[in-house]
Amino acid sequence: MALFRQFTLSRRLNGVEERGEREESPGSTHHWMRQRHVDNRRTGDLCGYFMLTDTNFVLGNAQIVDWPIVYSNDGFCKLSGYHRAEVMQKSSTCSFMYGELTDKDTCEKVRLTFENYEMNSFEILMYKKNRTPVWFFVKIAPIRNEQEKVVLFLCTFSDITAFKQPIEDDSSKGWGKFARLTRALTSSRGVLQQLQPTVHKGENVHKHSRLAEVLQLGSDILPQYKQETPKTPPHIILHYCAFKTTWDWVILILTFYTAIMVPYNVSFKTKQNNVTWLVVDSIVDVIFLVDIVLNFHTTFVGPAGEVISDPKLIRMNYLKTWFVIDLLSCLPYDVINAFENVDEGISSLFSSLKVVRLLRLGRVARKLDHYIEYGAAVLVLLVCVFGLAAHWLACIWYSIGDYEVMAEDRKTVRTDSWLYMLGETVGSPYRFNVSGTGRWEGGPTKDSVYITSLYFTMTSLTSIGFGNIAPTTDGEKIFAVAMMMIGSLLYATIFGNVTTIFQQMYANTNRYHEMLNSVRDFLKLYQVPKGLSERVMDYIASTWSMSHGIDTEKVLQICPKDMRADICVHLNRKVFKEHPAFRLASDGCLRALAMEFQTIHCAPGDLIYHAGESVDSLCFVVSGSLEVIQDDEVVAILGKGDVFGDVFWKEVTLAQACANVRALTYCDLHVIKRDALQKVLEFYTAFSNHFSRNLLLTYNLRKRVKNHTKAIHTLQDALT
Repeated sequence: MALFRQFTLSRRLNGVEERGEREESPGSTHHWMRQRHVDNRRTGDLCGYFMLTDTNFVLGNAQIVDWPIVYSNDGFCKLSGYHRAEVMQKSSTCSFMYGELTDKDTCEKVRLTFENYEMNSFEILMYKKNRTPVWFFVKIAPIRNEQEKVVLFLCTFSDITAFKQPIEDDSSKGWGKFARLTRALTSSRGVLQQLQPTVHKGENVHKHSRLAEVLQLGSDILPQYKQETPKTPPHIILHYCAFKTTWDWVILILTFYTAIMVPYNVSFKTKQNNVTWLVVDSIVDVIFLVDIVLNFHTTFVGPAGEVISDPKLIRMNYLKTWFVIDLLSCLPYDVINAFENVDEGISSLFSSLKVVRLLRLGRVARKLDHYIEYGAAVLVLLVCVFGLAAHWLACIWYSIGDYEVMAEDRKTVRTDSWLYMLGETVGSPYRFNVSGTGRWEGGPTKDSVYITSLYFTMTSLTSIGFGNIAPTTDGEKIFAVAMMMIGSLLYATIFGNVTTIFQQMYANTNRYHEMLNSVRDFLKLYQVPKGLSERVMDYIASTWSMSHGIDTEKVLQICPKDMRADICVHLNRKVFKEHPAFRLASDGCLRALAMEFQTIHCAPGDLIYHAGESVDSLCFVVSGSLEVIQDDEVVAILGKGDVFGDVFWKEVTLAQACANVRALTYCDLHVIKRDALQKVLEFYTAFSNHFSRNLLLTYNLRKRVKNHTKAIHTLQDALT
């Protein structure tokens, strides 16, 4: 029995691992519990079979009469044409696929191989569900547990019809030999493809995070609503289209660039003699000019929430709001300042007008409004605001110092100014009449002055103030007082928000640890046995790692009924898409069913059903593996896409479970109660008939499997 539970834990029976490792929760309990399960997942050489994606196989229980099939992978179901529910509990000799042309001697050899627990291989003619004859190469291998007892038979199937003589059946009589061979080859083209290297198209497909899916709102997230696109003239751009969104982000970045460069150029009175910077600023001006043109052709949202696409209304709205500011911000001031013969007064005027560009930050604030709900975005925004404020104040601080360090005629200098003392400190002092002009000249470089100004404003805003740079003039002192007041407000706002953000970031972690402590105290108070306590802690840790502490029911209760139904349809979409029984269901029927479904997460070892319990639910396996145990024997292994429970719609009485259903791995089950299902089926009578005909239970817990152990063989082994 140990081998049954070991080899299915990895759930690689279909050649693809059904579930990766669960994300560890904030505590270390889940990590320890998960490691305990990982230590038990030793499969030996058997894993080599299951990792092959092109293997078609069934597993049979060697301890039960007729060696019933307890698992068949998707490859075998596709190859044989049978549904998994149709082959479960049938003999793993696959005698149900025998036909009139199947060789009797080969059938006997297969039976003897199972009887004697031998390893063997055969070429045998069998029939698919549609009675198409196919040649199979069958390999039979007994699997032993730690006590060297055969507990399983692994039977693999390969289609070799293309390499055998054409089959003589009624449909091929009278055909020429070449024609029959052609038919055999073309009907088995899949075999030739299997012999070639398999390329898995889905291996490199990037798996989007949940956040990316929610932000993109793809077709698989939202219900299939038929939205009517607003009819707009050809030259009008929708304000929410992809192009306009990308363009707005470009303008956003350039606005931040402007907010940094404009105060610096105005304060330091720089002329863009550097061709590179002149070209960059000119490109920025051109982009701002193009933005004005686009804004004259972009829709906007009216007061009543409607999309305004009338060109005349768009132009009037833009002219009344942002046109003047945008126009002033895109004038080529830097190009004018670059000319050498421009009067200094006009140059200063143009430099001052560039400050108007900072009004664009109002438009930036409107866009950032959408991201205030994200803690990380707020944190980055606050840091940017703090740095931008320090940069602006540093530029003003230098402007005051530069204005007061020398008189207007530049013939006197203030030796107590911080600029004068900085020049003496860095070795670039102010000198009188160096070039014969009779004025004070020189001083520290602009880079050194800016770094020092930024250092002073940062220390003042953060209330540190080392005192090595101090205001001396009245203007500097007044500015320092104002800066300290602004700094105290910024300091309180930013760090208060940072504290709140970090508390929110760790709120779930704190809630998780509080819950764990409460559960530990409960288990200790009522002296719950150690084994059960470990199961409880493992379940809580694994459930938290999957749900992150989100109460789905609480979230759904917030939404209105219509929206709640849409969300439930999305949450159960895998069940509705995988099972043909739901294909003809109307939208109303699917919504009614989805509202009744519940999602259950199971940890390894959890029992979903105990033998003797009432079977009051229909369970759909979405991921993971489970085993069905009857009289201490595994009679079925269930995986993704399987259904177990009872056929409530065909039975009058409530059934008792004839077996235990235990989770082998972490499982996600979508469950609907008996009463809820019958209520929906009674209302939607047309769907009820289709549902009852097409839903196949992989395992019916009402029915008991014939389970007689092989006492005869055991007695024979003892006698020999």
